[in-house]
Amino acid sequence: MKVVLGSRNQRFWLITLSLLITSTYMTLVTREYVAAHLASRAQLSSLQIAAKLEAGNAEYRHELGRYLELIARNPSAALEQYRLSVQLNPYVARYWFDLSAVLRLMSYTNEEKDAVEHAIRADPVTPGVAWEAANFYLVQGDTESALREFRVVLQNDPYLPYAALQLCWRANPDVDALLRKVVPPRVEAYLAFLDLLIDRKETVGAAKVWSALMKSTQRFEPVYLFRYVKYLVLQGEAEQARLVWQQASGILGLSSYLASPNNLIVNGTFGLDILNGGFDWQYLKQPGVSLALDPSAFHGGYRSLSITFDGPGVTDAGIYQFIAVQPNTEYEFSGYFKAGEIEGAGGPRFAIHDVYSTKTYFESDDLKDAEFWKPVNADFTTGPETKLLVLRVARVPAGSPIRGKLWIDDFQLVQKQSGSK
Repeated sequence: MKVVLGSRNQRFWLITLSLLITSTYMTLVTREYVAAHLASRAQLSSLQIAAKLEAGNAEYRHELGRYLELIARNPSAALEQYRLSVQLNPYVARYWFDLSAVLRLMSYTNEEKDAVEHAIRADPVTPGVAWEAANFYLVQGDTESALREFRVVLQNDPYLPYAALQLCWRANPDVDALLRKVVPPRVEAYLAFLDLLIDRKETVGAAKVWSALMKSTQRFEPVYLFRYVKYLVLQGEAEQARLVWQQASGILGLSSYLASPNNLIVNGTFGLDILNGGFDWQYLKQPGVSLALDPSAFHGGYRSLSITFDGPGVTDAGIYQFIAVQPNTEYEFSGYFKAGEIEGAGGPRFAIHDVYSTKTYFESDDLKDAEFWKPVNADFTTGPETKLLVLRVARVPAGSPIRGKLWIDDFQLVQKQSGSK
């Protein structure tokens, strides 16, 4: 489309208008650029000029307020700038929190609370905002409001649950109330709460959190299960530990690691990966001892556990397994071993002890002088208080030098049938 300019006068006014628009635009752009440059210098005079040049910019007012509060130590002047920033833009939680900090410093308690509530309304779901608000309410003694904000933290931040729950517990050490009002049905929150209660040795409360976690049917890393089982074992809660292991097995895909009436020893042929936790085999690194799964030698499955001894003072092979049993009950144990040339007094032995009383129920002869797989069998009856056994490979005499290699495999422990011999 062609624009026809009818006269010199029309051309003059068109050019004048264009120049005016361009000049105005350049002035605005230049002023904005200069203000941004001045604001970046973090000097009082520069910030004041930037705020004056861009009087409608809430960020410049806020930055000037921060300088006056933190550098110039002039809270009254800072308060004026913070109030201007929230008037210009009431939708930034950070502005309101900085305003509340100066109001607190000046003992304007009611206005401080109002500023915090404005911050929450401006950004109701960001964990950092909720965290700061929750801590404000804790200081004010408003536990209910603090717990409400901590729930926001727990719902939205994967890294703060433990710290948030620590503060929640101090404010209201009631597991039922916290599960009902504060802890959202998220696996991270449940696990953090479980860890907190384990650390505080709150066994009854931990069981409630575990129950909530199981009802949620959410998957989680097995290490949390291992830690809880270990805690229960150390607290003497062997039956609860067994139930916890059983409950989690389906959710975590560990059903193959459950004991059965046919064999109370889990992974007795070492066909499964060793979990190093719970009711599977566990191991502790011992000086002078090396453990390895060996597919070249086996008895009951397709691999065995090889144990290489090469140390001056070995007391234990480092491999063991907890076994849940019943008191006053007869059991039959069996296992197999093969040994290379083992040097040293005595030798390694299979040993079964009561975890809590340390009573020995079985200790084999020395596991040596066996080029081919040899069986080891034993019958024993548990005592009236026995509920958890540990099977391990002991070194007898303990602490003496030993060199050589041992393979172990095909373990079984079953309840002895009535009338069997």
